[in-house]
Amino acid sequence: MTTLNGKTALDTGGSRGIGRAIALKLAGAGAQVLVHYSSSPDEANEVVERITKAGGRASAVKADLGQPNGPHELAAAVRRVVGDRLDILVNNAGVSTAATLEDQTLEDFDRMFAVNVRGPYFLLQQLLPVLCKGSSVIFTTSLAARAAVGNLSAYAATKGATETLVRHMALALGPKEIRVNAIAPGVVETDMSKFARSEEGQRYTLGMQALQRIAQPEDIAGAVLFLASTDAGWVTGTTLAVDGGSKL
Repeated sequence: MTTLNGKTALDTGGSRGIGRAIALKLAGAGAQVLVHYSSSPDEANEVVERITKAGGRASAVKADLGQPNGPHELAAAVRRVVGDRLDILVNNAGVSTAATLEDQTLEDFDRMFAVNVRGPYFLLQQLLPVLCKGSSVIFTTSLAARAAVGNLSAYAATKGATETLVRHMALALGPKEIRVNAIAPGVVETDMSKFARSEEGQRYTLGMQALQRIAQPEDIAGAVLFLASTDAGWVTGTTLAVDGGSKL
């Protein structure tokens, strides 16, 4: 059984969806988990309560990663809780807006790049002093980074940028023995992919997948646990597709 006993982890966007499943998975393996949220304190506190009731350790931390100083504020809050050691950083928080090229707004475009790219970049920068030898950094990217899916061109561009950053950061942090990887989910039944709950959405999703069911957040969390653990100790600079064989 994979164990993270004695490890500390920050899970951004950990109050719901894939982030929630990741927080519960990491805590279940023994890690102390900081559950980040930007606007859902009740949901974040529910995750913390569930972890602590099961005998784990968890705290909720708030920051808006879309604001220029958001990553710095979150890093400071994390350090107040964990001190000088962070073992796992999961850059999962993200926003998505579907729009055609003709309808894409500047405001939504900038917000997606702020939250999905700038925020994780500077959060890693600010937490670098407390990431120790053997630490694991995991980004959440998307199937949309390698395949055209719906009206998601701007969102897909943020995830393409993320996959590029993973390779560069893995090379830069390799000498410190810090691993940097990403997971790339396909369609997952979350608030961000509500269309997958409709009959039409399910037909579309299953039509591009090898595995014939709709993914749940828990399907993605297991891949994060693997990358966070010593089982993936020789894995860095890669993006792991966790998409049920989508767009093969």
